[in-house]
Amino acid sequence: MQPCFHLAYHVTDLDEARAFYGGLLGCREGRSTQTWVDFNFFGHQISLHLGEPFKTTNTGKVGEHMVPMPHLGVVLDMPAWKALAEKLTAANLDFVLAPTIRFQGEPGEQSTMFFKDPSGNPIEIKGFADEAGVFAA
Repeated sequence: MQPCFHLAYHVTDLDEARAFYGGLLGCREGRSTQTWVDFNFFGHQISLHLGEPFKTTNTGKVGEHMVPMPHLGVVLDMPAWKALAEKLTAANLDFVLAPTIRFQGEPGEQSTMFFKDPSGNPIEIKGFADEAGVFAA
């Protein structure tokens, strides 16, 4: 079995969550009840429970950008990242940080985008041309 992370957090509306995670992001829905739903979040398990989302602030300074903390995310290969960036841009998603490249020409060069789900939970999607760059120093 390939290891994967599991993260459970609150959302305010399961129907909105299904439309966002399942419809827009293309995550496959798993088990659910009246109060929670699981999704395959790019090979990882997220469990979205009805409740009050966690508080976030833009206190994470990465390069020249202040990003929401805490946040969750995933690292994709570049073709998958580009396809998702194009899909979200075409859907007129309101980005916190529009698709961009940071650390260009440096170790760890990456594409990134930040956005929030309908409940305000911040998500970062990174793209790397080379998997070795994920942990480059």
